Amino acid sequence: MSAISPETTHDENLGAERVPTALLVVVGAMLAAAVALAVAEGVHDLAQATINGLVSGSYFALGAAGLTLVYGVLKLVNFAQGEFLTFGAYTAVVAGSALGLPLALGLPLAFVTTAALALSLEFVMWRPMRRKGAGVLQLMLMALGLAFVIRYVIQLFAGTDPKKLGANVTASISIGDLHIGRTELWVVIFAFAVLVALATMLSRTRLGMHIRALSDNAELAETTGIDTNRIIVYTWILAGGLAGLAGVVYGASIGVVTPQLGFGIVLSLFAAVIVGGIGDAYGALAGGILIGLVQEWSTLVVPVNLKVAVGFGAMILVLILRPEGIFGRARSAGR
Repeated sequence: MSAISPETTHDENLGAERVPTALLVVVGAMLAAAVALAVAEGVHDLAQATINGLVSGSYFALGAAGLTLVYGVLKLVNFAQGEFLTFGAYTAVVAGSALGLPLALGLPLAFVTTAALALSLEFVMWRPMRRKGAGVLQLMLMALGLAFVIRYVIQLFAGTDPKKLGANVTASISIGDLHIGRTELWVVIFAFAVLVALATMLSRTRLGMHIRALSDNAELAETTGIDTNRIIVYTWILAGGLAGLAGVVYGASIGVVTPQLGFGIVLSLFAAVIVGGIGDAYGALAGGILIGLVQEWSTLVVPVNLKVAVGFGAMILVLILRPEGIFGRARSAGR
């Protein structure tokens, strides 16, 4: 059993005390912003923007979950995560057009195929590079290059024309004067259910405990007998599968799929990961929802093409308050 230093205990206790404070401050700021927007733009417009923000935040959170898992375990910034979303979405397109499968069956197929892609890249690229002692910069450049390779290979085979997933994007549900698409409602419910299941798995199962142990301290995890290579394999399966699901639900919510699908939202995924706290599934959910709401609320007062910039502004403000993110654990300078 390893000894725990007083400094480590103090840092962890301090982090545990600051999380509720940071969360309360963020929630308070969001409520204040909501009140100000309701007064300035009207309650109806704010409520509709909130619905839109929950929809976009749900697929942000689902895509961010895979990013946070990979970084937590491998300390790898996977710039190809957006292309994993695109790959999963095109898998569902092929399942529908070539195999005649409904979208409900395209989802598990997208999970399996994107997980297989992520796992194959682990064996072909990432594991050999780790054995060779590749540095952070080399791995980041490889991930960036991989993103371009996947994107243009998809474009080579699928073309640049938008493809339809077969989701009904015209039918909607009305609640008074507010509207949400039926597909969008399904997207929100599905994404939240998957993220809650992921968080439960990470906190309640043996595999989840091993993933968290490896994320906290890889060397200590190895000394306690954890098969780190096996955990890394499961991490890539989860990260790739979640990205595939996120790509399908994002494509279903907007109605079409193009080779630029994942690239268009990858910056928002990174913002969600950083805001929520790297390595925490609930953090990915909170970060995704926060970024989604901020972006959609901003469209009430600024041009739509600036909403991503507003989301990053919110990210900066959260990090000034708490550099580890809302649910991230504080670490001492020596670690």
